Amino acid sequence: MILELDSISFAYPDGASLFEHVDLSLEAKEFLLIRGPSGTGKSTLLRLLCRLEEPTEGTLRFDGIPYADMPPAELRRHVAYVQQTPTLMDGTVRDNLRTPFTFKANKALVSPDDPTLQQYLNDYLLSGVSLDMEAKQLSVGQAQRVCLIRSQLLSPRILLMDEPTSALDPDSAAVVLETARRLRNEGMTILMISHSETTPDGVTGFLKIGGKTVERS
Repeated sequence: MILELDSISFAYPDGASLFEHVDLSLEAKEFLLIRGPSGTGKSTLLRLLCRLEEPTEGTLRFDGIPYADMPPAELRRHVAYVQQTPTLMDGTVRDNLRTPFTFKANKALVSPDDPTLQQYLNDYLLSGVSLDMEAKQLSVGQAQRVCLIRSQLLSPRILLMDEPTSALDPDSAAVVLETARRLRNEGMTILMISHSETTPDGVTGFLKIGGKTVERS
């Protein structure tokens, strides 16, 4: 199992509980959609899986290793998170795409060259975006795709995607979903939050969240 949740509970500081004693095992090379009503904790689950939040009880494991035994930076090298609201720093598109390669945990990785970065942009229908463009000039939809590319460049084993197509036009959304399917076929595990009733090609199952439970179907 690539991910294991052992009796995971999560509550806010005010005591409001989202999950209680969740047991779940996820295999490698799955493509799972996460669904549930608003406010039930879909985004919080992804933040727990990349250790941006900590459970109030229970143990999370990656490849059999408890999260507590892995430095967060090392974990996030393997478990990448693309949040719904894109976050880009000041600087160019190139600067933002190369940022992960400046981190100590990724020092052994080779930063991609400009032709490679531009090809990623083209593949995501961003051919009109220059690597020299200031990232703050991008639209929300463009920034969302740049954040997805940035995470993909690290070749993580797990990609967590929070509504990655919410700000995209139909053609761009189709490219993102097709990329997710392809990455899963190449061996990556995909967990994606989606409010759409349409099931993308390649999905292998669902996680349903509600009533303080997380259930697989």
